[in-house]
Amino acid sequence: QVQLVESGGGLVQAGGSLKLSCAASGSIFSISKMGWYRQAPGKQRELAAAFTSGGSTNYADSVKGRFTISRDNAKNTVYLQMNSLKPEDTAVYYCNARIIPPYAIQSRDYWGQGTQVTVSS
Repeated sequence: QVQLVESGGGLVQAGGSLKLSCAASGSIFSISKMGWYRQAPGKQRELAAAFTSGGSTNYADSVKGRFTISRDNAKNTVYLQMNSLKPEDTAVYYCNARIIPPYAIQSRDYWGQGTQVTVSS
């Protein structure tokens, strides 16, 4: 079994910062992709920031220049540093990882339970 455990969400005023963490644990052979998605009330889940399988990064246009994704491969952990937060960043943030378990051929997508980020104006 694989678990993604997120932490770091909370309530912050506009202009403030938060740092999210997501640690993957369990039966993991390799992780090809890892990143953060978010879902605001009444909206579809969307990409916030992620590492591609090639190691490059993708950011939503709305967060470019404000959010920075980083990772610690030794700890199977990905981080999201969020600066200059805006009320429109309010959402549940979900960690996503594409993982190949030991002895498996195919990868599978896993999701964390989500962490609430609320930005007050």
